Amino acid sequence: MDERVQRYIDMGVALGVSVGTKVVGAILVWVIGRMIVRAILSMMERSSALKKLDVTLAHYLQSAVSVLLNILLILAVLSVFGVETTTFAGLLAAVGVAIGMAWSGLLSNLAAGTFMILLRPFKVGDFVTAGGVTGTVHSIGLFGTTLDTPDNVRTIVGNAKIFNDTIQNFSVNPVRRVDCVAQLAHGADHEAAMTRLRAHLALIPNVAKQPAPSVEILEFNLAGPVLAVRPFCHTDHYWDVYFATNKIIREELGKLGLPVPSQHLHLSQLPAPLARAAGDHSHPAA
Repeated sequence: MDERVQRYIDMGVALGVSVGTKVVGAILVWVIGRMIVRAILSMMERSSALKKLDVTLAHYLQSAVSVLLNILLILAVLSVFGVETTTFAGLLAAVGVAIGMAWSGLLSNLAAGTFMILLRPFKVGDFVTAGGVTGTVHSIGLFGTTLDTPDNVRTIVGNAKIFNDTIQNFSVNPVRRVDCVAQLAHGADHEAAMTRLRAHLALIPNVAKQPAPSVEILEFNLAGPVLAVRPFCHTDHYWDVYFATNKIIREELGKLGLPVPSQHLHLSQLPAPLARAAGDHSHPAA
């Protein structure tokens, strides 16, 4: 009986030593592997060859290399436990097919990200409208693109949604048009207003000289003519120019003493029967 117990104890100790050795080995492989992965990624960031590439492409390559190295590290850790990498590779392929069928959206995002890198509709730092979101491109990843919206909210949009939707890149052309309007009254001297606005729009900081600011009659409404006030500037200065243009419209038209559009509310007297009916309902019985 004692020999049997001792044999079980020896077997347990041997199994514990074996498992413990594998666990310790796996931890060492993981820690050392993570250090190697971080070192490789750090070398890529400092690489002069990578710095010569476009920022968008460099970030995409770093993301792809990071994913590949981490997969290899997981395979190395599993091999410490005696898992055959060939068997695991076959299992991984089968799981990949199943996941791909269930999560086809991720694969479409991956494919769209690859095409975006090749076709280059925008790059990091561009101000765009993509996938229904407007903002500055922070990064382009394997599956999604990160944008910083004008109100400083970081937003991630799937690459497939961006690639399948309309993309507007406001940073490609050297200037863009700023659209403002000025309402005039019917009796206002529109020629004087247009001349004064053109002269002062050119003085706004960061307004482009060519094309020159445009001020024309856009339409007419009940209040009077509406002027289209349109300076041009680089997209980085859009909102500064927009607000400055509205300020000039207010100040300069006020200096001209132009008639201010006003609205009048006319109340007509109700016919006697309707007035009596209204009076009866205004004092309900207690």
